[in-house]
Amino acid sequence: MKNNNIKEYWLAFIKKIKPYKWIVLIASSMFLIALLGYLFIVFGGRFVFDEKAVILPTTSRVVAEDGTLLGKLYTENRDYATLEQIPDHVEKAFLAVEDQDFYQHAGISLPAVARAVYRDVITMSKAEGGSTITQQLAKNLFLQNDKSWMRKTKEVMASVYLERNYTKSDILELYLNEIYLAHGIYGIGTAADYFFNKPIADLTIDEGALLAAMVKAPNSYSPHHDIEEAKQRRDLVLQQLANEGEISTEELLELQAKEIKVADQPEEREPWLDDYFAYVLEEAEQAYDLSREALKRGGYTIEVNIDLEMQQVAYQQMQDDQFFSGSNQNMSSSFVLMDQETGALKVLLANRSFQLGDTNHLLTPKQPGSVIKPLAVYGPALEQGSYQPYDLLPDRDIDYDGYHVNNADGQYQGEVTMYQALLQSRNAPAVWLLDQIGIDYSKSSLEKMDISLEDNGLAMALGGLKKGLTPIQITEAYRTFIHQGEWQQSKSIQKIYKQQGEELKSSEQKRAQVFQPQNAWNILRMMEAVITEGTGTAGEYNKALAGKTGSTQHPEVPGEVKDAWFAGVTPDYVSAAWIGYDKATEDNYLTTGSEAAVRLTKAILTEIDKRTSLAESFEVPADVEDLPEPIENLPVIDDLQVNLKFGGFSIIQGNLSWTTGDDDRIVYRIYQRDGEGDQLLGEIEGQGDYTIQLLSLIQTKEYYIVPYNPLTKQTGEPSNIAGF
Repeated sequence: MKNNNIKEYWLAFIKKIKPYKWIVLIASSMFLIALLGYLFIVFGGRFVFDEKAVILPTTSRVVAEDGTLLGKLYTENRDYATLEQIPDHVEKAFLAVEDQDFYQHAGISLPAVARAVYRDVITMSKAEGGSTITQQLAKNLFLQNDKSWMRKTKEVMASVYLERNYTKSDILELYLNEIYLAHGIYGIGTAADYFFNKPIADLTIDEGALLAAMVKAPNSYSPHHDIEEAKQRRDLVLQQLANEGEISTEELLELQAKEIKVADQPEEREPWLDDYFAYVLEEAEQAYDLSREALKRGGYTIEVNIDLEMQQVAYQQMQDDQFFSGSNQNMSSSFVLMDQETGALKVLLANRSFQLGDTNHLLTPKQPGSVIKPLAVYGPALEQGSYQPYDLLPDRDIDYDGYHVNNADGQYQGEVTMYQALLQSRNAPAVWLLDQIGIDYSKSSLEKMDISLEDNGLAMALGGLKKGLTPIQITEAYRTFIHQGEWQQSKSIQKIYKQQGEELKSSEQKRAQVFQPQNAWNILRMMEAVITEGTGTAGEYNKALAGKTGSTQHPEVPGEVKDAWFAGVTPDYVSAAWIGYDKATEDNYLTTGSEAAVRLTKAILTEIDKRTSLAESFEVPADVEDLPEPIENLPVIDDLQVNLKFGGFSIIQGNLSWTTGDDDRIVYRIYQRDGEGDQLLGEIEGQGDYTIQLLSLIQTKEYYIVPYNPLTKQTGEPSNIAGF
């Protein structure tokens, strides 16, 4: 009975609502659609959200040790500022003009969104309308390239997602760093520096209001474009702050009366900075595994070893045409100056007028010419132990299986010391010595300096290489001679910091012991003589300097020069200078050889010395014996005479006397000539008299003197014969 009553009740209910079934159906459908729409908006945002887009690309900065900015690298010029760094009055200025209810709403303005969604869905048009800060952020991060009719709906979805997954502080910080403020500037941290030349924390109320005023139309309201428009817009923001009660009426009037003062922007970068900046980018990739793309987004701070004053001095000297003689004025050049103690690169010039994207001659291999001789021949020869600086080497036209070597002056001296060969940059002795020590041994020595050569011919002794060497490689290699034989990898980067301040680790700076300290010092002393009396005498520099010149023959123009080099060493720095053309053609050749590179280097060092006094002399390292200076000439003795005197053990003595040479290190060997042949009686160093004991005056005796060079082991011409 009870079940029948229930059945009858439902039948009666259905009969009553049957006329309204379409109304119920529509209402139910609308409710379902609304529910689905709500769920779609609330939970669909994850499909619009892009996690990578929330990580804003931040500018990487290359700075000198004192903080001077060398350059920036970015996809968007943005110096990220945290909310803690941003003053409250700056934050309030943006909220006052862009989103007064930011801390109250859930990410969207419902009336504005309703109108926009209606247009999206019903009219299939692209909606416009007022947006909250969250919506602006969502649009700029995820929908900048979205032109679909659902763009506004997606914006709402992404905004809701942001509000559900990020704090208000996170959203506001992202927004203030994401906004565009004209002139390629993103974020208020960058804008504070660009417009006011100050950190964000130091912005005043009116300065913050100006930045907030620019958001709606940054190009129109930029003070660099229209200062009157900018002021009017700034004053409106200040008025809004007053309306919100953030500033008083008195403050409003005072701030609105202030003129806008913005920092002047330099028209162009300093021309001597691009060279160093370009090299830093290469080193960042090699030593820190940071690609340019990573640097453009990562917000790194790269602290470098540049000496700004030295860099500018070197650049200015390189602009002087007196150092450049060629077939035309399109000559190129590069210069490196490295701190010998640390390997820090203080000066890097890639060309006379280098711009990013040009050929970087610091990293482009060149034929080194005779600059390679101390590295590939003389240093290894001393290290092998079979040769010493004053050993004699043949200076002759020798046939090496069809390979002949000419000296630059076209003359052969028969034999010269290693010291002379290096001093005069003679080719024949260098090739002979390389043949003696072995090409493999030479290459193994070079490999310790991170120089790997494919070459296997004796032309290697003269710098005739397949690929050549870079100025950086030469600078690093020459450091061995001033640093007791130790090679060290150079570095332009001192430290790299992440955006959060954490220091990055680099690959280990490579080192190797190439030469024994004594051998390195001997080469240094020989190269010092190159400057005072050898091929490096051109130009003027009155402080300590050693070095080696080098030049290469032009391949298409006989008698002219392709590459001109000078590698220099001071007690503090090692340098390399190269002069040449980007391409050696019959129209591009140098008319002056290595002396141009010598003069350029000396001019740079002289100007540096005026600002920072450089060392007067080289100091002999501990446990190293100084290399004696050469004995230049053995005297010709033609005044030997013998005088008799009485006394002494034998009663009768003969005193030999002669005129000595200027060098007290010369040894004089005394010979007696008699019927049995010549007999060495003795020798004396640096003196012009010698006493012999005579047993009898009956037998005639004859004597002569032979000068002897103890360094080269050479003997001179015998003197005249004297007797009694």
